[in-house]
Amino acid sequence: MHRFVIRLLVLLTVILGVNYVTWRWLESLNWSAWWIAVPLVLAETYSLIDVMLFGLTMWRVKERTPPEAPPGMTVDVFITTYNEPLDMVMDTARAAQRIRYPHATWILDDGAREELRELAEAHGIGYLTRSADWADRPRHAKAGNLNNALMLTQGEFMLILDADQVPKPEILDRTLGYFNNRKVCLVQTPQWFVNVPDDDPLGSQAPLFYGPLQQGKDGWNAAFFCGSNAILRREALMQLGLVGYVQEVERNIRAALKGSRSAVRKARRSAQAADPVVGRLLDEVEQATRTARAELQSGRSYSEITYDLRRTVDRAVQELVAADVTALQADLAEISALGLDGEHGHLTPEEVEAAVEQLSSRKWSPLGALESVQAVLDAISVERGDEAQPVMPLATISVTEDMATSMRMHALGWRSVYHHEVLALGLAPEDLKTMLTQRLRWAQGTIQVLLRENPLSKRGMKWTQRLMYFATMWSYLSGFTAVVYIAAPIIYLLFGVLPVNSLSTEFFIRFIPFMLINQVLFAVAGRGAKTWRGQQYSLAMFPTWIKACTTAARNVWFGRPLGFAVTPKVKEGNSRDWHLIRPQLIAMGLLAAAAVIGIARLALGLNEPIGTLVNVAWVVFDLVLLSVLIKAVRYDGFTPEEELVHSEAR
Repeated sequence: MHRFVIRLLVLLTVILGVNYVTWRWLESLNWSAWWIAVPLVLAETYSLIDVMLFGLTMWRVKERTPPEAPPGMTVDVFITTYNEPLDMVMDTARAAQRIRYPHATWILDDGAREELRELAEAHGIGYLTRSADWADRPRHAKAGNLNNALMLTQGEFMLILDADQVPKPEILDRTLGYFNNRKVCLVQTPQWFVNVPDDDPLGSQAPLFYGPLQQGKDGWNAAFFCGSNAILRREALMQLGLVGYVQEVERNIRAALKGSRSAVRKARRSAQAADPVVGRLLDEVEQATRTARAELQSGRSYSEITYDLRRTVDRAVQELVAADVTALQADLAEISALGLDGEHGHLTPEEVEAAVEQLSSRKWSPLGALESVQAVLDAISVERGDEAQPVMPLATISVTEDMATSMRMHALGWRSVYHHEVLALGLAPEDLKTMLTQRLRWAQGTIQVLLRENPLSKRGMKWTQRLMYFATMWSYLSGFTAVVYIAAPIIYLLFGVLPVNSLSTEFFIRFIPFMLINQVLFAVAGRGAKTWRGQQYSLAMFPTWIKACTTAARNVWFGRPLGFAVTPKVKEGNSRDWHLIRPQLIAMGLLAAAAVIGIARLALGLNEPIGTLVNVAWVVFDLVLLSVLIKAVRYDGFTPEEELVHSEAR
């Protein structure tokens, strides 16, 4: 019955929303104020798409009853840590030891702390850290830590826990039964925090996401890995690592062949190419490149393909050097300018793409072209010698490895499960600065995945799975629409400029039903969950979402570093960091001033009564949403009395 009601509300919301937004585009735009009218209707269109994605997610909400865990499964419990307090890590590790189902417990210490090693050994807990192989090589943060552990352990399954996530003894008994289905690679459980008061001033609990949203994604086989409190199948991860390794090597080879072909063709335009010997050598290299491309399609060994092509190019270079050395110095200078040695001895995929771009754009002499082709072929490596581990099962394309990893597993045909039961209790940020750092990293990682492996074009996934991943990524673009939703009422109240032709009856009979049914859908889908804080922060954190989008784009497109910040698990101080919310405070000041001025303009007959009423109500709504940050800045963390009450759950 509940699913039927949700589906009915989804249909009504979509019909009313499409009717409203279509009318807005076709009939109501105030083109004399296009500079605010168009951004506002674009923001409303964004919101409609967001609502439609939410409705699709809710269409197949799945509630599960866990199967009984079969005996005999081998499980490794991984506790990831970098710089968290030792007593916190050990509390989690000792709780992991008490998990009833037979398993091995491992502390994965990326901080390589000797005192933690000694504590682990004293309690009979496994301890793993990076070997010397990782020195001066990409570490990939938490993903690298887990990938390192995967190569040093043997369990069929692994339970991944953050250092603060204390597991309950029954966590494996309640989740391992899902793996009776050989295609299940992931079981994700909720993240729940014990140091959060009932009013949740920092919006740490996520009852809508760890509930209806994940259950809805689960219905479409798209519940994804959230980094902790999850059990994964080793077989799926290792398959993912091997497939990723092969795909990256193939990508490098394809790019190198593309660049080789382009360089040889450009070399044909030079004066030296008229020489019969030079022409013959260029023909041989071009034919060898075509042969290599065909063999790549047929599945021949990558190393054999590149070896044969290199031999052909080497012979051609030797003949050219013997025939004509007059242009050698100039050609070598050109080749050196390309920088085709790679940072670690061979080219990364990004460096290969840059090299190919240069090969395709330069005007080459025959010798310069072949020497450059030779350099690119020498720089690509089947062995990936720049990595401590060539095979990386967990994705390393983002500062949040979890979403990309599960998306890739779904693309390989694996299934996931969301089990809606709190089976581990963690610690949330206790100050605004830490919370903003955490949310920024989550958002940056999600946008990185969107830009590097857009789920809408991801092969292997069903269209519904693609949309489920895209829905989460899409939500982080809301920072840009929030600016419009804040600016629009300010502009009207201060200057009397409406983004619509008029606030007529036709506007209200379309807008109000859509908004009301939308809120009803949200409430019914939430099933009584306290989701108000989430709604507040979706608007109130608009500067964070904008920063996440812009910094992630700069990182992906221009290579600007993001850095990686481990979320502190203890409160860092009691300072009132008002500067952290300066943009929101400015917005609140402008909204309040606009309301006062707008009412004054109404009294002077400069603003219309209906327009003023609507926009003042809009201002009040925005201020209520943004006001959550005032409480967040003033929040002094959990009190000892609250700690005592909640510690009983741990």
